[in-house]
Amino acid sequence: MPKWGYTIIDEMLNPEKTAKASGRELKISHKASREICKALKGMMLNQAKQYLRDVAAKRKAVPYMRYNKKLPHRHGLVNAFCGRYPVKPSEQILDVLQSAQSNAENKGLDVDRLRIIHAAAYQGIKLKRYTPRAHGSASPKYDTTTHVEIVLDEKPTQGEQ
Repeated sequence: MPKWGYTIIDEMLNPEKTAKASGRELKISHKASREICKALKGMMLNQAKQYLRDVAAKRKAVPYMRYNKKLPHRHGLVNAFCGRYPVKPSEQILDVLQSAQSNAENKGLDVDRLRIIHAAAYQGIKLKRYTPRAHGSASPKYDTTTHVEIVLDEKPTQGEQ
């Protein structure tokens, strides 16, 4: 069994109505992943999947709220002026989102009513490698990995409230 857990508290979740998925040690930017997860939180599942496909195709930009120094303005952003098109992180997060959808289908949840209630990305381990330099020396090269977590919740219908 793995020794990691989710950053969301399990007591807040109804296990019969939620589905979780995580991607561990993905080789993507943790800064771009954080901004994508911030944009996805609260979206419906189908809307989020289409949004990530549009970001990968560079049709929609991801608004950058925190890591936005010297970023250009992008057309079509609502809450922010600057943004980017992080292709590789959006494709990896789409895979995690589809894994969460598969987990929800396995539990018997209605896929059309699923909503993202928790999306988080944070740094994983740092992989240390070396780049050869002149005169037989070497410089360290660090690759930072990223952990991505997504929790889906089944939205109640009008009669269930």
